[in-house]
Amino acid sequence: MKKVFELEDLDCANCAAKMADAIRKIDGVKSADVNFLTQKLTIEAEDDAFPAILKKAAKACKAIEPDCRILL
Repeated sequence: MKKVFELEDLDCANCAAKMADAIRKIDGVKSADVNFLTQKLTIEAEDDAFPAILKKAAKACKAIEPDCRILL
């Protein structure tokens, strides 16, 4: 399953790259991209594990950029 989410308050392109790297390391994630210009997060992951993966991705984003939120 591939889903795209909007991001709020992503202020740094370097942070976006760090977020994408951290999300790619989550078990079950096939691919992940954080686009700083469009403020979008794209995750491709296993269908059955997607809710858990999304929670871990949100936690990873908060650790890198505390003000950034994934809009569901």
